[in-house]
Amino acid sequence: MDVEALKAEAGIAACTYVTSGMKVGLGTGSTVKYTILELGRRVREDGLDIVGVPTSLATELLAKEQGIALCELDELEGLDVVIDGTDEFDPDFQLIKGGGAALLREKIVAQSSAKMVVVADDRKKVQCLGAFPLPIEVTPFSYGTTLKAIQEKLGCEANIRQGEDGPLVTDNGNFIIDAQTGPTIRNPAHTEAALLHIAGVVQVGLFTNMCDVVILAGADGVSVLEKEDTS
Repeated sequence: MDVEALKAEAGIAACTYVTSGMKVGLGTGSTVKYTILELGRRVREDGLDIVGVPTSLATELLAKEQGIALCELDELEGLDVVIDGTDEFDPDFQLIKGGGAALLREKIVAQSSAKMVVVADDRKKVQCLGAFPLPIEVTPFSYGTTLKAIQEKLGCEANIRQGEDGPLVTDNGNFIIDAQTGPTIRNPAHTEAALLHIAGVVQVGLFTNMCDVVILAGADGVSVLEKEDTS
């Protein structure tokens, strides 16, 4: 199977975690797109009754096109599940997200969800986070100063992510800094806290202790990885 077929298989498999009556966080990215397409099909053809909360403007548009009823997170008392993609995940189910520049909204939705299901292909499975550049959302105000502070804190190169006409602007009006840490992030919670201490940092693309399930697509098909209950 090619990569796109693997993404589709994983995205569709994640829909098994959604049943009628649920409040569902709808993630952003090339894999979870297939989840949204399948949920839309089930809404139209099978009568699936759900309300979705999108994590980006692109996801909102796709969900509306698919006929999925949407709601503001503030209007709900939490979510039953969020289904989202990831750029990397390690053996402890810690994640790097933000390749699609939606990390702030994704994290707000994830923190409001009783369960987080991640869809991915097996290229995203790593032993140590950081080969994928770490996305950090920052305020445009004096972003050069924030960039220097991030470089000093992490001891690595970092760059402002570029769009078509200069720095890429997120749905929230902010910029993204990508930190080239390499696979060195062994304590994601510590790294996240250290970066959030920098005044210009809005949010960090480390999702720690949030992911419960990974739907992983590989050459041998789809497998379900569930985090052990340590409570």
